[in-house]
Amino acid sequence: MTKKTTKNAGSQTGSFTLLQKAEQDGVLTMEDKLRLLYQLQETDSQIDQILLLRGELPLEVQDLEDDISGMATRIENLQKEIRGIEKDISSRRIDADNARAMVAKYEAQQGNVKNSREFDSLSKEIENQNLDMELAEKYIREFSLLLKDRKEKLEETKLAHEERQKDLEVKNKELDVIVKETAKEEEALRKKIEQISAQIDARVLSAYQKVRNNARNGLAVVTVKRGACGGCFNKIPPQRQLDIKMSKKVIVCEYCGRILVNPEFEE
Repeated sequence: MTKKTTKNAGSQTGSFTLLQKAEQDGVLTMEDKLRLLYQLQETDSQIDQILLLRGELPLEVQDLEDDISGMATRIENLQKEIRGIEKDISSRRIDADNARAMVAKYEAQQGNVKNSREFDSLSKEIENQNLDMELAEKYIREFSLLLKDRKEKLEETKLAHEERQKDLEVKNKELDVIVKETAKEEEALRKKIEQISAQIDARVLSAYQKVRNNARNGLAVVTVKRGACGGCFNKIPPQRQLDIKMSKKVIVCEYCGRILVNPEFEE
Protein backbone atom coordinates (compact mmCIF):
# COMPACT_ATOMS: atom_id res chain seq x y z
CA MET A 1 0.00 0.00 0.00
CA THR A 2 2.88 2.34 0.88
CA LYS A 3 4.68 1.59 -2.36
CA LYS A 4 1.58 2.38 -4.41
CA THR A 5 1.04 5.69 -2.61
CA THR A 6 4.64 6.71 -3.10
CA LYS A 7 4.42 5.95 -6.84
CA ASN A 8 1.30 8.09 -7.25
CA ALA A 9 2.85 10.88 -5.23
CA GLY A 10 5.87 10.85 -7.51
CA SER A 11 3.79 11.19 -10.69
CA GLN A 12 1.75 13.99 -9.14
CA THR A 13 4.93 15.78 -8.07
CA GLY A 14 6.01 15.78 -11.70
CA SER A 15 2.69 17.28 -12.71
CA PHE A 16 2.98 20.11 -10.22
CA THR A 17 6.50 21.02 -11.31
CA LEU A 18 4.75 22.38 -14.41
CA LEU A 19 3.60 25.23 -12.20
CA GLN A 20 7.16 26.42 -11.80
CA LYS A 21 7.91 26.02 -15.49
CA ALA A 22 4.77 27.97 -16.41
CA GLU A 23 5.73 30.97 -14.28
CA GLN A 24 6.13 34.10 -16.38
CA ASP A 25 8.74 36.58 -15.27
CA GLY A 26 7.26 39.79 -13.92
CA VAL A 27 3.64 38.68 -14.25
CA LEU A 28 2.83 36.47 -11.30
CA THR A 29 5.16 35.42 -8.54
CA MET A 30 5.22 31.83 -7.38
CA GLU A 31 3.49 32.91 -4.19
CA ASP A 32 0.72 34.55 -6.25
CA LYS A 33 0.22 31.33 -8.20
CA LEU A 34 0.16 29.22 -5.08
CA ARG A 35 -2.41 31.56 -3.57
CA LEU A 36 -4.55 31.23 -6.70
CA LEU A 37 -4.38 27.45 -6.49
CA TYR A 38 -5.34 27.58 -2.84
CA GLN A 39 -8.27 29.91 -3.61
CA LEU A 40 -9.36 27.55 -6.37
CA GLN A 41 -9.25 24.65 -3.93
CA GLU A 42 -11.26 26.57 -1.33
CA THR A 43 -13.92 27.46 -3.89
CA ASP A 44 -14.12 23.90 -5.20
CA SER A 45 -14.48 22.66 -1.62
CA GLN A 46 -17.40 25.05 -1.05
CA ILE A 47 -19.17 23.60 -4.09
CA ASP A 48 -18.42 20.11 -2.76
CA GLN A 49 -20.24 21.08 0.44
CA ILE A 50 -23.27 22.22 -1.56
CA LEU A 51 -23.34 18.93 -3.46
CA LEU A 52 -22.92 17.08 -0.17
CA LEU A 53 -25.96 18.92 1.15
CA ARG A 54 -27.98 17.40 -1.67
CA GLY A 55 -26.76 14.04 -0.46
CA GLU A 56 -27.95 10.95 -2.27
CA LEU A 57 -31.07 12.64 -3.65
CA PRO A 58 -29.80 12.96 -7.26
CA LEU A 59 -28.86 9.26 -7.26
CA GLU A 60 -32.20 8.29 -5.70
CA VAL A 61 -34.03 10.30 -8.35
CA GLN A 62 -32.02 8.58 -11.09
CA ASP A 63 -32.72 5.14 -9.61
CA LEU A 64 -36.44 5.88 -9.40
CA GLU A 65 -36.49 7.10 -13.00
CA ASP A 66 -34.75 3.89 -14.10
CA ASP A 67 -37.26 1.78 -12.11
CA ILE A 68 -40.21 3.65 -13.61
CA SER A 69 -38.82 3.25 -17.12
CA GLY A 70 -38.29 -0.50 -16.54
CA MET A 71 -41.79 -0.93 -15.13
CA ALA A 72 -43.32 0.95 -18.06
CA THR A 73 -41.57 -1.45 -20.43
CA ARG A 74 -42.79 -4.44 -18.40
CA ILE A 75 -46.37 -3.11 -18.41
CA GLU A 76 -46.19 -2.74 -22.18
CA ASN A 77 -44.85 -6.29 -22.57
CA LEU A 78 -47.52 -7.74 -20.25
CA GLN A 79 -50.26 -5.94 -22.15
CA LYS A 80 -48.89 -7.30 -25.41
CA GLU A 81 -48.71 -10.82 -23.95
CA ILE A 82 -52.28 -10.56 -22.62
CA ARG A 83 -53.55 -9.54 -26.06
CA GLY A 84 -51.76 -12.53 -27.56
CA ILE A 85 -53.25 -14.94 -24.99
CA GLU A 86 -56.75 -13.53 -25.52
CA LYS A 87 -56.31 -14.00 -29.25
CA ASP A 88 -55.23 -17.62 -28.71
CA ILE A 89 -58.24 -18.29 -26.45
CA SER A 90 -60.59 -16.78 -29.02
CA SER A 91 -59.04 -18.92 -31.75
CA ARG A 92 -59.34 -22.10 -29.63
CA ARG A 93 -62.98 -21.33 -28.87
CA ILE A 94 -63.67 -21.10 -32.57
CA ASP A 95 -61.95 -24.47 -33.04
CA ALA A 96 -64.05 -26.00 -30.23
CA ASP A 97 -67.28 -24.58 -31.68
CA ASN A 98 -66.40 -25.85 -35.15
CA ALA A 99 -65.63 -29.32 -33.78
CA ARG A 100 -68.88 -29.31 -31.81
CA ALA A 101 -70.80 -28.32 -34.94
CA MET A 102 -69.15 -31.11 -36.95
CA VAL A 103 -70.04 -33.67 -34.26
CA ALA A 104 -73.68 -32.59 -34.45
CA LYS A 105 -73.55 -32.82 -38.25
CA TYR A 106 -72.02 -36.30 -38.29
CA GLU A 107 -74.43 -37.55 -35.63
CA ALA A 108 -77.32 -36.35 -37.78
CA GLN A 109 -75.85 -38.12 -40.81
CA GLN A 110 -75.60 -41.36 -38.86
CA GLY A 111 -79.39 -41.55 -38.84
CA ASN A 112 -79.42 -41.75 -42.65
CA VAL A 113 -76.62 -44.21 -43.32
CA LYS A 114 -77.23 -47.17 -45.60
CA ASN A 115 -74.72 -49.57 -44.18
CA SER A 116 -72.46 -50.21 -41.21
CA ARG A 117 -69.40 -49.09 -43.13
CA GLU A 118 -70.77 -45.55 -43.47
CA PHE A 119 -71.84 -45.61 -39.82
CA ASP A 120 -68.34 -46.63 -38.67
CA SER A 121 -66.76 -43.96 -40.86
CA LEU A 122 -68.99 -41.29 -39.34
CA SER A 123 -68.27 -42.62 -35.85
CA LYS A 124 -64.57 -42.25 -36.52
CA GLU A 125 -65.06 -38.64 -37.65
CA ILE A 126 -67.15 -37.93 -34.56
CA GLU A 127 -64.38 -39.35 -32.39
CA ASN A 128 -61.76 -37.20 -34.11
CA GLN A 129 -63.86 -34.07 -33.76
CA ASN A 130 -64.46 -34.82 -30.09
CA LEU A 131 -60.70 -35.14 -29.59
CA ASP A 132 -60.16 -31.81 -31.37
CA MET A 133 -62.86 -30.23 -29.20
CA GLU A 134 -61.32 -31.62 -26.00
CA LEU A 135 -57.86 -30.43 -27.05
CA ALA A 136 -59.19 -26.95 -27.81
CA GLU A 137 -61.00 -26.81 -24.45
CA LYS A 138 -57.82 -28.00 -22.72
CA TYR A 139 -55.86 -25.13 -24.31
CA ILE A 140 -58.63 -22.71 -23.36
CA ARG A 141 -58.39 -23.76 -19.70
CA GLU A 142 -54.58 -23.47 -19.68
CA PHE A 143 -54.57 -20.14 -21.50
CA SER A 144 -57.30 -18.84 -19.16
CA LEU A 145 -55.12 -19.61 -16.12
CA LEU A 146 -52.14 -18.00 -17.82
CA LEU A 147 -54.28 -14.99 -18.71
CA LYS A 148 -55.40 -14.62 -15.09
CA ASP A 149 -51.79 -14.77 -13.88
CA ARG A 150 -50.63 -12.16 -16.40
CA LYS A 151 -53.51 -9.82 -15.54
CA GLU A 152 -52.67 -10.09 -11.84
CA LYS A 153 -49.02 -9.31 -12.57
CA LEU A 154 -50.09 -6.41 -14.74
CA GLU A 155 -52.14 -4.90 -11.92
CA GLU A 156 -49.30 -5.41 -9.44
CA THR A 157 -46.84 -3.75 -11.80
CA LYS A 158 -49.22 -0.85 -12.43
CA LEU A 159 -49.61 -0.30 -8.68
CA ALA A 160 -45.85 -0.44 -8.15
CA HIS A 161 -45.41 1.94 -11.09
CA GLU A 162 -47.84 4.43 -9.53
CA GLU A 163 -46.06 4.19 -6.16
CA ARG A 164 -42.69 4.82 -7.81
CA GLN A 165 -44.17 7.81 -9.63
CA LYS A 166 -45.35 9.26 -6.32
CA ASP A 167 -41.95 8.62 -4.73
CA LEU A 168 -40.27 10.32 -7.67
CA GLU A 169 -42.49 13.39 -7.33
CA VAL A 170 -41.60 13.65 -3.62
CA LYS A 171 -37.86 13.24 -4.26
CA ASN A 172 -37.93 15.73 -7.13
CA LYS A 173 -39.64 18.31 -4.90
CA GLU A 174 -37.05 17.77 -2.16
CA LEU A 175 -34.23 18.09 -4.68
CA ASP A 176 -35.77 21.21 -6.27
CA VAL A 177 -36.02 22.88 -2.86
CA ILE A 178 -32.36 22.21 -2.06
CA VAL A 179 -31.20 23.23 -5.55
CA LYS A 180 -33.18 26.50 -5.37
CA GLU A 181 -31.77 27.29 -1.94
CA THR A 182 -28.19 26.84 -3.13
CA ALA A 183 -28.50 27.82 -6.81
CA LYS A 184 -27.36 31.44 -6.42
CA GLU A 185 -24.48 30.50 -4.16
CA GLU A 186 -23.36 27.72 -6.50
CA GLU A 187 -23.57 30.01 -9.53
CA ALA A 188 -21.46 32.66 -7.79
CA LEU A 189 -18.87 30.05 -6.79
CA ARG A 190 -18.66 28.64 -10.32
CA LYS A 191 -18.10 32.15 -11.70
CA LYS A 192 -15.36 32.62 -9.14
CA ILE A 193 -13.76 29.35 -10.27
CA GLU A 194 -13.80 30.59 -13.86
CA GLN A 195 -12.13 33.84 -12.86
CA ILE A 196 -9.43 32.05 -10.86
CA SER A 197 -8.87 29.36 -13.50
CA ALA A 198 -8.37 32.00 -16.18
CA GLN A 199 -5.25 33.16 -14.30
CA ILE A 200 -3.74 29.68 -14.00
CA ASP A 201 -1.82 27.82 -16.68
CA ALA A 202 -3.90 25.13 -18.43
CA ARG A 203 -1.33 22.41 -17.71
CA VAL A 204 -1.30 23.32 -14.03
CA LEU A 205 -5.10 23.21 -13.95
CA SER A 206 -4.99 19.77 -15.52
CA ALA A 207 -2.53 18.57 -12.89
CA TYR A 208 -4.67 20.09 -10.14
CA GLN A 209 -7.80 18.33 -11.40
CA LYS A 210 -5.95 15.04 -11.70
CA VAL A 211 -4.87 15.10 -8.06
CA ARG A 212 -8.27 16.37 -6.94
CA ASN A 213 -10.09 13.57 -8.75
CA ASN A 214 -7.82 10.96 -7.18
CA ALA A 215 -8.18 12.38 -3.66
CA ARG A 216 -11.01 10.86 -1.62
CA ASN A 217 -11.90 14.21 -0.03
CA GLY A 218 -11.34 16.25 -3.20
CA LEU A 219 -8.36 18.12 -1.73
CA ALA A 220 -5.45 18.75 -4.09
CA VAL A 221 -4.04 21.84 -2.34
CA VAL A 222 -3.67 21.83 1.45
CA THR A 223 -1.92 23.81 4.16
CA VAL A 224 0.41 22.47 6.82
CA LYS A 225 -1.42 21.93 10.09
CA ARG A 226 0.42 21.20 13.33
CA GLY A 227 3.48 20.17 11.39
CA ALA A 228 1.61 17.69 9.21
CA CYS A 229 0.08 17.53 5.73
CA GLY A 230 -3.52 18.83 5.79
CA GLY A 231 -4.56 16.03 3.46
CA CYS A 232 -3.00 12.79 4.71
CA PHE A 233 -1.80 14.09 8.14
CA ASN A 234 1.71 12.68 7.78
CA LYS A 235 4.45 14.64 9.55
CA ILE A 236 6.56 17.09 7.54
CA PRO A 237 10.21 17.79 8.44
CA PRO A 238 10.90 21.29 9.91
CA GLN A 239 13.15 22.36 7.01
CA ARG A 240 10.46 21.39 4.51
CA GLN A 241 7.90 23.36 6.54
CA LEU A 242 10.14 26.41 6.28
CA ASP A 243 10.39 26.00 2.50
CA ILE A 244 6.60 25.75 2.28
CA LYS A 245 6.22 28.94 4.28
CA MET A 246 8.63 30.78 1.96
CA SER A 247 6.36 29.99 -1.04
CA LYS A 248 9.27 30.12 -3.48
CA LYS A 249 8.62 26.78 -5.13
CA VAL A 250 6.05 24.03 -5.41
CA ILE A 251 6.36 21.47 -2.65
CA VAL A 252 4.34 18.29 -2.78
CA CYS A 253 3.58 15.85 0.01
CA GLU A 254 5.74 12.78 -0.52
CA TYR A 255 3.01 10.55 0.90
CA CYS A 256 -0.21 11.67 -0.82
CA GLY A 257 0.97 13.87 -3.69
CA ARG A 258 -0.99 16.96 -2.63
CA ILE A 259 0.56 20.39 -3.08
CA LEU A 260 1.46 22.02 0.23
CA VAL A 261 1.06 25.75 0.80
CA ASN A 262 1.76 28.31 3.50
CA PRO A 263 -0.65 27.99 6.49
CA GLU A 264 -0.99 31.79 6.39
CA PHE A 265 -2.96 31.43 3.13
CA GLU A 266 -5.92 30.41 5.26
CA GLU A 267 -6.06 33.92 6.66
